[in-house]
Amino acid sequence: MTLKIRLSRAGAKKRPFYRIVVADARMPRDGRFVERIGAFDPLKAKDDASRVVLDIEKAKAWLAKGAQPTDRVLRLFDGLGVAKREAHNNPVKALPKKKAQERAAAATAAAEKAAAAEKAETAPA
Repeated sequence: MTLKIRLSRAGAKKRPFYRIVVADARMPRDGRFVERIGAFDPLKAKDDASRVVLDIEKAKAWLAKGAQPTDRVLRLFDGLGVAKREAHNNPVKALPKKKAQERAAAATAAAEKAAAAEKAETAPA
């Protein structure tokens, strides 16, 4: 049984509130879980102490047992100092796609051509 530490959504429509739960990876997001270890309220200010409420001892115990936190939960844990999250870096994803590169190349070529024409026009004969 693969265990995940993940967020389970609660709260009303457009008013999200999440519980941090340990659940079997095969269960639905808001379905059956093994244990509730905390809560996360994204509507509160980032510096509010009650934004993330977590039983740190239970979280560390589940991590020691092999439960895998999701990326968002790992971010929360990193903020509380429970677990270390490695920063993701994918510089290729940030590059423009093929059409955008073609448009940028065309724009620079047009700008160079206009600058050359202006320079030739202003130069004394």
